[in-house]
Amino acid sequence: MDTKKYKILSLFTGCGGLDTGFHGDFKYLCRYYKSLPFETVFAMDNNEYACSTVEYNHKYFKNTEVICEDITSYPVENIKGRFDLLIGGFPCVTFSVVGKQAGIKDNVNGRLYESFAKYVEYFKPKVFLAENVKGILSANSGEAVKIIKERFEIDGYRVKVFPVNFADFGIPQLRQRVLFIGIRNDIETDFVPPEFISRNNYVSAEEALCGISGSCSNHNLIKCSPRTVKMLEIIPPGSNYKSLIGTEYEVKGLMSNIYRRLKPDEPAYTVIASGGGGTWTYHYSEPRPLTNRERARLQGFPDDFVFCGSNSEVRRQIGNAVPPAGIHPFAERIADVLAGIQNSSLNLNCIKEIAVGKPSYKSFYKISASV
Repeated sequence: MDTKKYKILSLFTGCGGLDTGFHGDFKYLCRYYKSLPFETVFAMDNNEYACSTVEYNHKYFKNTEVICEDITSYPVENIKGRFDLLIGGFPCVTFSVVGKQAGIKDNVNGRLYESFAKYVEYFKPKVFLAENVKGILSANSGEAVKIIKERFEIDGYRVKVFPVNFADFGIPQLRQRVLFIGIRNDIETDFVPPEFISRNNYVSAEEALCGISGSCSNHNLIKCSPRTVKMLEIIPPGSNYKSLIGTEYEVKGLMSNIYRRLKPDEPAYTVIASGGGGTWTYHYSEPRPLTNRERARLQGFPDDFVFCGSNSEVRRQIGNAVPPAGIHPFAERIADVLAGIQNSSLNLNCIKEIAVGKPSYKSFYKISASV
């Protein structure tokens, strides 16, 4: 007899990293992630290659209808059904500390949280989870996160905001993100964050990248010019373009990840989705960029998860994804909420909710009135 599964509506799905973490039932490195009682019924994204990836990986998306549309123009009433959970990582480019951090004032990307909120408001799921970059906490002088939290609370949810470093949850990467977790006000069970898995014993890059089969999908070498190879031979593990200063290969760089090589005994630095020369993430012992399968390992994807598209498209999907293995502990706790199981809040070995105050009513009114 099939166990009842909680139904997910997935928005800004990308290649499905967040969903895969909720479905569970996969092996990542030496750890098994048990099957959880979730299924993604609908998944929406506007990138055709990411949608193809979701459709291809039917092991993790058995009964999923993929909608390849722009959420800002797609009629919400076209999706039929009731959903226990709504999940998504609304695009974060304007909240990133790498970019201009225009934040919520960006009329295109910064307001995409409103599209997510529109679906929360329409379907009233029991729980929602939204993911974004750490930069959202400081965007617009700290007002953006307050406005977004208030927006969800108005829709009838108790909202908790958690700053997460996925390295604390078994991912071999220092990837800091922010999770918004909302529980509908009529649901009595409260969300309690999971315990850390690896906070004092991080998984290293070397542990993560060993043992990949040569026949594994997306494991083809990325084209690398002879000049780049020479540059990487000069740069030691853990260092970056600064090691080239004073040599014939000296380059101008503004960010630490330019020609930065991994350090074998530490987690990787944050894997990014795109960028020009010198941003592909580089192996610690070989003078080359990582393969996309190696990047997927650093991102917490199981080896049987296949990505569709060119090397650049696959890189984008992987870099934009939420680490499946890293989100899995949060999915377990959300399953408990939906089952009415109240976890203890006394454990000190877990992340803490951050206090987010009310937005300036002047700024909230100004932003809300223009949405």
